[in-house]
Amino acid sequence: MDAIKPTILIINAGSSSIRFAQYRVGEPLQQILHGRVERIGIPGTRLIVEANSGETVDSTIDMPADPAAMAAFFVDWLESSGVVSSTRAIGHRLVHGLSHTEPERITPALLAELAGISHFAPEHLPRELALIEALQERFPSLPQVACFDTAFHTSMPRVAQLLPIPRRFEALGVRRYGFHGLSYNYLMEELVSLGDPAATAGRVILAHLGNGASLAAVRNGKSIDTSMGFTPTSGLPMSSRSGDLEPGVASYLEQRENITATEFQQLASRESGLLGISETSADVRELLAREDTDNRAREALALFCYQTKKWLGGYTAALGGLDTLVFSGGIGENAPAIRARICEGLGYLGITLAPQANADNAAVISTGTSAVTVRVIATDEALIIARSVHRLLQLPP
Repeated sequence: MDAIKPTILIINAGSSSIRFAQYRVGEPLQQILHGRVERIGIPGTRLIVEANSGETVDSTIDMPADPAAMAAFFVDWLESSGVVSSTRAIGHRLVHGLSHTEPERITPALLAELAGISHFAPEHLPRELALIEALQERFPSLPQVACFDTAFHTSMPRVAQLLPIPRRFEALGVRRYGFHGLSYNYLMEELVSLGDPAATAGRVILAHLGNGASLAAVRNGKSIDTSMGFTPTSGLPMSSRSGDLEPGVASYLEQRENITATEFQQLASRESGLLGISETSADVRELLAREDTDNRAREALALFCYQTKKWLGGYTAALGGLDTLVFSGGIGENAPAIRARICEGLGYLGITLAPQANADNAAVISTGTSAVTVRVIATDEALIIARSVHRLLQLPP
């Protein structure tokens, strides 16, 4: 693992996983390794690392689920493996940043502020903050940078931020924020590099479809709306998240099944979506393989595509038309059947797919005569964080 030239370490801590990557400083930045810890807090926790040198690690580890203990364990591994020996800065994905609009160097004041809003994202922020604190304690001279997943959407007009509840709750921070912002930042930078004029002076819909799924409407390079709102559970139905639900469902289940607010949150975020409807799997690949013989799998996929199509149509209306549609995320990048079903019948919006290009996961999957350019772009949140860290700290090669 490269320990000669200076590097940037990127850490993306999720609710049950940690993804990380290391980039050699230079123009352009070069990824030299990436890895992940998955199934944290579940038997069979795995550490997987792949380096450009060909060196790999794939082992079962005994990592504690408690955020502080987990962070200490992970930092121990980073130090013992030599990953941090060349590191000059660390960049973190922070799921929530309230009104923060740009990447920021982490200071005691920022850390205290983030700790004060951990209740906005209780499945993510405590783990992210524990890692920052553990790294700060072990490597106090190493600068750390926070990149906020909500920052991309701070340009949304007020009408897209408001929730239709009593105004007094807005003072508590209850409004629509939007997420997947780092992915959307990357996709917009890629559109610019591809020379797509809609990236700076047009109407774009970005569809990040993965385990978490959302759409964003972008006009002239700025987000004007997005499907995730107050939390990442809202919007589209996802792998195991419900997406938008009528409030009456929570009240009814409380009365009928004695489900508490905490239990309902667990149900909506981990037991619903594709998993809840299919009763078998949250994985689109598995559902596609069995949909011909399993009506539950077929209905789960149909719901996902139907709701995505509705949001796509709604955002086309909000934008006043559409120039470019981008599919990304694990499903958006790799599931031609899902893309085709979402776009089916949208010729009136100017969307016409080229079946063979779509089947081949080509970079452009629309026909030459389609009024809307439909693209498939693999997202890279780690790289956008690394670029942000590099720009902010102006690290020398």
